[in-house]
Parts: sequence; C-alpha cells; structure tokens
Amino acid sequence: MCSNYEAVTRADRLLSFFGVVREGDEKPVIAWPTGMAPFIRLAEDGSGNRRVDDGAFGLVPAFAKELAYGRRTYNAKSETVSKLPSFRNAWRRGQRCIVPAEGIFEPYYETADAKPVRWRIQQPGEVPFAIAGIWEKWVDTETGEDVFSFAMLTVNADGHPVMSRFHKWGEEKRMVIILDHDQQDEWLTCPVQQAPKFFRRWMGQMETFPAPLPPRAKKATTPSPPLAVEPPDGPEKPELF
Repeated sequence: MCSNYEAVTRADRLLSFFGVVREGDEKPVIAWPTGMAPFIRLAEDGSGNRRVDDGAFGLVPAFAKELAYGRRTYNAKSETVSKLPSFRNAWRRGQRCIVPAEGIFEPYYETADAKPVRWRIQQPGEVPFAIAGIWEKWVDTETGEDVFSFAMLTVNADGHPVMSRFHKWGEEKRMVIILDHDQQDEWLTCPVQQAPKFFRRWMGQMETFPAPLPPRAKKATTPSPPLAVEPPDGPEKPELF
C-alpha cells in the first residue's frame, strides 16, 4: 500500500519518461491523500494521445459528498477494483491512468513491537516509477466545478524481496503495480477485459533507505473543559472498498 509519494512535476522529466507536456508549477510535490498531483491518462477526444492533469490523490466517486472521501480510497486492490462501489465505475469505463512517481514511501518496522520508520523506495539512476492507477471526475457539490482524482492499484507482495519488508508484522503485504516503459501505452489503451494481465509484482531493481519526516512543531493548546457526557457513536458506514 502507498499513502505517500513524491510526484514527478518537472516538465523535462514528464516529457522524457512519459511523453506528456505539463505547464505550470514545477515545484516538488510530496503527495498525501487528497493532495493534488499530476496523473497521465488518454485524452477524451478519441485521438489516443496522452495528456497530463492534476488530480486529487484518492479516488472520489460520483456519489461522494466531499473530497475528503479520498482519504480512504488512495489505493485500490486489484482483486476487488472491478467490484467495489468506490472503484468499479471507473474500472468498467476503462479510466486507467499512470501515476508518475520519483519515489514512494512506506513504513518499516524493524521488529513487531517497534515504531515504524518512514523509508523511501525508488529506482536506481533517478528513473521514475510509472504506477498503474484509475481516475475519476467528480463534481464539487459546493462550487459545481469538475475535480479529477485517482487511485493507485495494488497487488499482494508477500514474499517479495523488497516490498515484503514493509508494513506491520503479521499483516498482508501489498505493493503498487509498476509498469515497465514499454507497457505504458497498452495499459492505457487495452480493453478492460485484458487489463488484469498487468496485475503482477514488479521485480525490477529498487533502492531503499530511511526517509523519516521532520518532527512537527509543537502547538500551544488551551485545555478544554471535560464533556458532561460521552459523545454518541456515529452511524455505521457501509464497506465500499
């Protein structure tokens, strides 16, 4: 699973590695769920050309009420992407995309009881990852504007020589689906029925090293009076992903 990554934002790198032209700000972006970052898809004019758009990391389906929905849908399991309400419409419509990433971050637990340390995973030689994803267009209920969003697809990584080292002990290991350079066009253009052939572990070389977040600045707080009663539990939410 990946909830944090460094997006490819430099115009020269997007053109060289992904064949798209992006105008605007090139400052580095460390993307977290609901944060905006570039993603690559087919143009909607039927030309078959690629285009790059900025979208929210965390897919927001049409029925969602707010962008914050994407805090739970930034990864889509390949085993269930065609079935779960949050993802199935985008999948069935063939709205596949590529998420360009300079590197991804995952939690590393040295022992079962240890606190996790954030590690960076990247390709050697500053070659970016092309991560397989799906995208959606959502209408903001407050402004009426269209907002793009996307999710990364994942597969089981138990036993993978690199990715099985991350996440909590005893839990299933997952990893994002990484595309080779010569697979990018087919991923974007192939019929939906053929897309699952890309659901496999990537076995290319990876570099890994600790990349902890800087400590947060402490904020001054004013103690609040205790509640007279416990707040009521909220309604149960259906499982969508």
